Amino acid sequence: MTKADLVEQVSGAVGPGITKKDCALVVDGFLNAVKRALANGDNIEIRGFGTFKLRNRKSRVARNPRTGESVRVPPRTVTVFKPSKHFNSNISKMDDDIDLTFDL
Repeated sequence: MTKADLVEQVSGAVGPGITKKDCALVVDGFLNAVKRALANGDNIEIRGFGTFKLRNRKSRVARNPRTGESVRVPPRTVTVFKPSKHFNSNISKMDDDIDLTFDL
């Protein structure tokens, strides 16, 4: 799913009266807020959906699959997403006929 698809889904869920342009601003605003919070080192918890966190990965030695040569991979920070139990239970029950709605 692309951001354009997400905007399409949001505008369909909101209904008439809100343009796709307005929905695109809302989606962009939400995504930018998530990026800013993670850049500041904050965790983001959305009840019924999941949690975004930053994790520090240690330095390690990996292998180049083409040459077999050992390569040192430097430490880095990665973003992880942990879905909530409610989210996982809805996904496991998901069927083509079911429309997922989240009570926040």
